[in-house]
Amino acid sequence: MAVVSDGAGSAKFGKTGAKTVCETLCDLLKNAPWNQIRDAVVHAVKISRLKLCRHRLNKTKDELGLADFGATLIGMVYRNGKGMFFHIGDGAGIAFLDDNHNEFVASRPENGSFACETFFYTQQAWLENLRFLDFENAKSVFLMSDGVSSFSFSADFLTIEKGFTAPINTYLANEKNKQKALRALNNTLNMPKAQKINSDDKTLVWIRLVK
Repeated sequence: MAVVSDGAGSAKFGKTGAKTVCETLCDLLKNAPWNQIRDAVVHAVKISRLKLCRHRLNKTKDELGLADFGATLIGMVYRNGKGMFFHIGDGAGIAFLDDNHNEFVASRPENGSFACETFFYTQQAWLENLRFLDFENAKSVFLMSDGVSSFSFSADFLTIEKGFTAPINTYLANEKNKQKALRALNNTLNMPKAQKINSDDKTLVWIRLVK
């Protein structure tokens, strides 16, 4: 399993909100029964919210103070050839079903009425905005914050940008030196052209699934 959370730039403690939900999901989902995995995700998000209600930085010590911890959520679980994305807000997930990047399943960003508006797991209506998407027999998976999703999809998010995702996936699948792979990925995400297109924080988790 893997999780990415992006703290809202407008939230005073967005980094804390992101860290809390990632750690909680990883702790609670790693031993969850597969036939109860969706309920386990919901439970883990509820626990994350409860932790933030009691957090020392939450002045009201209840749900009213959760807005200061706003963060999005994109994650995946995979077991015995079956996978599932869970998703709140922008960011995105892509499961490649072949090494030619022709077959894929994508959990696309979801925004509100305006392009700059998205959803957070700290909002009151978080459960209404929690999405699940199943996939099977994937070769590799990308999880990304919204700072990377703009490179990974077409402008309407209906198709993926193979010119970005395919070279990264192929390179990382073949590079055996982890440190070299990390340097190459960081250089790609932080190059001036990329920063000019989108200056948002860029988080990309790449998972190679081996049977």
